[in-house]
Amino acid sequence: MKNNLQEILLCEKKAEIFKALSNNVRLEIVDLLLDGEKSVNEIVEALKKYEQPHISKNLAKLKAARIIKCRKNKLNVYYSISMKPIADFVLYLNNNLL
Repeated sequence: MKNNLQEILLCEKKAEIFKALSNNVRLEIVDLLLDGEKSVNEIVEALKKYEQPHISKNLAKLKAARIIKCRKNKLNVYYSISMKPIADFVLYLNNNLL
């Protein structure tokens, strides 16, 4: 059985994930990434209603929560979902809420 400190840390990490997903912009980013890796430019282009700095801030929050990961290729940065269960959960919501 986990000790109290481990249980507290686990709850904090889970809360961080749910906080990261509790934002429309971040959910839109996750939806975009369900189809696979996208560059920052592709994400900004797809979410034209938001300014690039706002998107970057939200990408950073998703990355900090370890929901997404990034890789650099020369001058480009590419993002993808790093937690398959999160992708599955969002897909489930997309297909079953309406």
